[in-house]
Amino acid sequence: MKNIQKAQSDLVNDTCNDCGSFVDVGAVIDEHDTVLELAFSSEDAAKVVAEKATKRFVDVGSEITITGNDVNLVLTFSFSAEKMIFQLENSL
Repeated sequence: MKNIQKAQSDLVNDTCNDCGSFVDVGAVIDEHDTVLELAFSSEDAAKVVAEKATKRFVDVGSEITITGNDVNLVLTFSFSAEKMIFQLENSL
């Protein structure tokens, strides 16, 4: 166990045999990670997801671009936590 502790980052604590590891949230979540880019096969599908995001969070920006058969949606959240919550709620 001591070798594991020496090899790991200071941000990780893997010493609990019962509960597993935990990581400092700040090491996992970047506060500036607020942009979510998604690809769709139809513009309608992209619009549905954009509408979900804007209904869930007040200040979400959305931009749909179409290039050939590719439909891309860029959602810009105010906070990285909003992005993460939206991804978890919608299995993204």
